[in-house]
Amino acid sequence: MSQDTAAVANPGVALTIEPLTREAFAPFGDVIELDGARQFPINQGTTTRFHDLANVDVGEDGRTLINLFRGQPRTLPFEVKMLERHPRGSQAFIPQNDKPYLVVVAPAGELDPSKLRAFVSRGWQGVNYARGVWHHPLLALEQVSDFIVVDRGGEGHNCDEQDLPESVWLTEEALRAAQ
Repeated sequence: MSQDTAAVANPGVALTIEPLTREAFAPFGDVIELDGARQFPINQGTTTRFHDLANVDVGEDGRTLINLFRGQPRTLPFEVKMLERHPRGSQAFIPQNDKPYLVVVAPAGELDPSKLRAFVSRGWQGVNYARGVWHHPLLALEQVSDFIVVDRGGEGHNCDEQDLPESVWLTEEALRAAQ
């Protein structure tokens, strides 16, 4: 058995995965969903506007970017080795399909691995990482998945990456427990 196969067979520290809710995710940013959103009719009553779903923060010298990210599906168990953050603005991910995906975060500031949290979306929920919040890059599950991403453009460095001192794992067992 190779060292890689042994690591997957016995993944070490497994991260608990929680359902993605506004309350649980609030320390890290916004959950973008329609449940509980302020809504009102527009366009002569032919459209419902779900208003102000996330706080887009581009800083004083930034501009808003709208991108499409196409994420390759990850298989579990998955080793989380690093996180990134955007110190100059927020970053929102809005899924374009109805497939669950995983979110791994840690509070803004100095990266504290003991404060890592993992969430599973209900598929249609988006997330908006607040400025400086540590997060793992896109973790699509099951199939190639498209996300509209709203974030900051402009001058200045806006992506820090940091390796974790010790990897943590996302497992099928933890995912099943959260669903």
